[in-house]
Amino acid sequence: MPYPPWMLDRLGIPHPLVQAPMAGVSTPAMAAAVSNAGALGSLAVGAVDADAARRTIADTRARSSRPLNVNVFCHAPARVDPTRDAAWIARFRPELERLGGVVPTALREIYRSFVVDEDMLAALVSARPEVVSFHFGVPPAAAVRALRDAGIVLLGSATNLDEATTLEAAGVHAVVAQGWEAGGHRGSFHPATRDDRLGTLALVRLLVRALSVPVLAAGGIMDGAGIRAALALGACAAQLGTAFVLCPESSADDGYRAAMRGATHTVTTRVISGRLARGLPNRFTALGEAIPDEAIPDYPIAYDLGKALHAAAMARADHTYGAHWAGQGAPLARQMGAADLVATLVREAAPAVVGSL
Repeated sequence: MPYPPWMLDRLGIPHPLVQAPMAGVSTPAMAAAVSNAGALGSLAVGAVDADAARRTIADTRARSSRPLNVNVFCHAPARVDPTRDAAWIARFRPELERLGGVVPTALREIYRSFVVDEDMLAALVSARPEVVSFHFGVPPAAAVRALRDAGIVLLGSATNLDEATTLEAAGVHAVVAQGWEAGGHRGSFHPATRDDRLGTLALVRLLVRALSVPVLAAGGIMDGAGIRAALALGACAAQLGTAFVLCPESSADDGYRAAMRGATHTVTTRVISGRLARGLPNRFTALGEAIPDEAIPDYPIAYDLGKALHAAAMARADHTYGAHWAGQGAPLARQMGAADLVATLVREAAPAVVGSL
């Protein structure tokens, strides 16, 4: 292996597997089950405030004393554009009225970026999860320093070499290589610039050769064969998200689960949240196909209306406006408990996983 068994040496985790932090899907029960099974369980707190993050971490700690990863969003704070935002509301007014929903008079930035959230930083320093991971960018140097001084291992998600070297220079301990295949939000630092759409295979190899810190592989990995491939590419671990959506510990609703069980392909869209994300096709993604990017409000302002549409539809038992994030491997998803899934993945990946210990 190009690297020593980093997960074991640094964190005491026997299996080089990470359950991806998925906002709206991952739960304390899921993270605890994964960690107790010998992998790294994760929580997503980027879409909640500091008090909710404290409660979620405490809930997980009550279920497991094993290492935990807590993920935050480091996007640039949204720019309010009253004209564009009003046009966005007007565009979807007919859909909201058809569903019997309340048409908002304005759109809000529904959660704060970690780059300006001092309360969240204080909560994480106090809670001291073993790992904190960043998505969409890197926080200010003072925040990185505070987390490192608290003894927390830092991971950062990158979609290209420039982002990865930025994370390395900022002081992360390892980089998550997020391939184009990955489900959920694309981790690009600057979403308005060109995206080379590097797949997991190419991206992992590029980063392994260029960086002095370990690399984790993420995107399209659903089973032991994918894990073996990631480790063979030089990754120190594989991160899987879509593979865990159908676990009973997931907070995915019935419509999301039904869509996953019937998955044949995925699409990318900005229309739901304001940022490019990969998920299962539905009425909402179809409505967005003809909408130009410049008409879409900033993330997460656009998400305010997206969530209003979903709530109105759900009141009618209509699941076709949900953010059903999923990677290209969605048709390979299996329904089993999170701990059983970890055990299955380890068994399927042997001897590659065993050889990495």
